[in-house]
Amino acid sequence: MITFALLALSSIIIIVNPLGATLIYVSLTTSLDRAQKDVIAKDSCRFALIVLLIVAVLGAWILQLFGITLEAFRIAGGILLFGIGMEMVYAKTSRTKLTATEKYESRDTDDIAIMPIAIPMIAGPGAITTTIVMMNEAQAMTPVAVAVVIISLVLSIAITYAMMKNSDYIMTKVGQREYRAINRLMGMLLIAIAVQFIINGMKIAFPLLGGVP
Repeated sequence: MITFALLALSSIIIIVNPLGATLIYVSLTTSLDRAQKDVIAKDSCRFALIVLLIVAVLGAWILQLFGITLEAFRIAGGILLFGIGMEMVYAKTSRTKLTATEKYESRDTDDIAIMPIAIPMIAGPGAITTTIVMMNEAQAMTPVAVAVVIISLVLSIAITYAMMKNSDYIMTKVGQREYRAINRLMGMLLIAIAVQFIINGMKIAFPLLGGVP
């Protein structure tokens, strides 16, 4: 259970990437006052958490609706996370998070809290994939494991919100060099998690690969 808890917490926090979300939040709110920034931080994190909790509860039903097996989704999710991890290692902005066009267009909209900060910056495809996979694994274990995943989601969003609230202070301490170093380290961890997702999916989908006759 401890191993699962550490895996769930680390994988969700890494893919949500509170530091990356904070940097995007700062770049999109430079012309706003402190009160407006606080509202956007609160709304974006609240909406992202709602989306991830809905996915956690209804994820298995959604897969069944489309006739997708968990093993297929786990392998596909592992490939997606691997790609995101590679982009983080090479210090590129992931296309599954935020495109340059979305970032530019969002400056002219009033509701940037929902799009693009909440979706896809915080609750992007990677976070949704990780939530579904971890929740399905937890449901096969114990109710405690399910609670661990929910707590991991809440904690990751809470960290993101805290960093957004203190973004002015953080920006005075985190330079581009430090951010790239942290991002690359998180990318390496995400690649390892992605490979493990793929291995687990392949073992279940193809038992012979796991040595089961």
